Amino acid sequence: MSRGVLPARPAAAPGRPRPPGALRIWSGVGPLAYGEVRRVHGTRRRARKPCLSKCLPTAVRPDRPLPTLPYALIPQSTITYTKWRAAVPVLPGAEPYRHDGGETGVLVCHGFTGTPQSMRPWAEYLAAQGLTVSLPLLPGHGTRWEDMAVTGWQDWYAEVDRELTALTERCARVFVCGLSMGGALALRLAALHGEAVSGVAVVNPLNRIHGLAAHGLPVLRHLVPTTKGLVGDIVKPGATEVGYDRVPLHAAYSLRRFTQRLDGELPQVTQPLLLMHSTVDHVVSPADSARILSRVSSTDVTEILLEHSYHVATLDHDADRIFEESYAFFARLAPSLGKEGTATGG
Repeated sequence: MSRGVLPARPAAAPGRPRPPGALRIWSGVGPLAYGEVRRVHGTRRRARKPCLSKCLPTAVRPDRPLPTLPYALIPQSTITYTKWRAAVPVLPGAEPYRHDGGETGVLVCHGFTGTPQSMRPWAEYLAAQGLTVSLPLLPGHGTRWEDMAVTGWQDWYAEVDRELTALTERCARVFVCGLSMGGALALRLAALHGEAVSGVAVVNPLNRIHGLAAHGLPVLRHLVPTTKGLVGDIVKPGATEVGYDRVPLHAAYSLRRFTQRLDGELPQVTQPLLLMHSTVDHVVSPADSARILSRVSSTDVTEILLEHSYHVATLDHDADRIFEESYAFFARLAPSLGKEGTATGG
């Protein structure tokens, strides 16, 4: 063999062929942690130690060994989201919620790494007032963080967009509401769908990812798969949130790109807006709410401070106030709402 000429790649060993796109999926997740072994289509891979691992900020270093995947991730090109959701077990309490009520509908959106569990009390309250309610489970959420690592903001937004379309076909008026990233999704729905959305109610909405680590996400996501989870920022004793204890950095990077896009779309929000935010929030800065209020074009704006709750205010001390204020907001904009009667959801 002459110098400078690479040897030919050996032929693949006989056996089960690797589905197309498998390497693309794994390269999107990023390199494996040092010493971690995972099975991918019947083969074993062991990662090399990243040479820059000691240079990473503590906030994004794995604080415990990462689990071994029980089975390989299925390439997105060979499976639909509906089939994935049917095949992967959902965490107890993380199931989506729907209720058929009157002609006024509301779409409820949960947050990043969270589940419908954090929003279900709100959804059930609105259902009891006679509204038609849809609370979907976003793709990659409510199962394993590994599933979330191969989804992005386009997947999450597409799901709520489909649910909104279904509600508008059934209901005369439709409102959107959400918590954290769910609030950001609700705002984008309002910006892009215009008159199809009658009003927006958000709690601690996300506008941007802060901190030095956020600026390093384009590189860090290829070096460290996950960081510590965000769920459970609640004051109320005994209240718990169902969600992931890990944050896939690939998904976090996608979320950052989503917030950057949304910030430019906020002036398109013209609908009445109810914005409720905690005075103390360890996940989303209260400055995000101020930024949103300064960017939207809505003339009917109501701001409410939640002084007794942290980030997951829908499960905290101010939960009842959120439920009552949002229903009063919807009823003001849809006078026929109180005449539709009440019902209990299921």
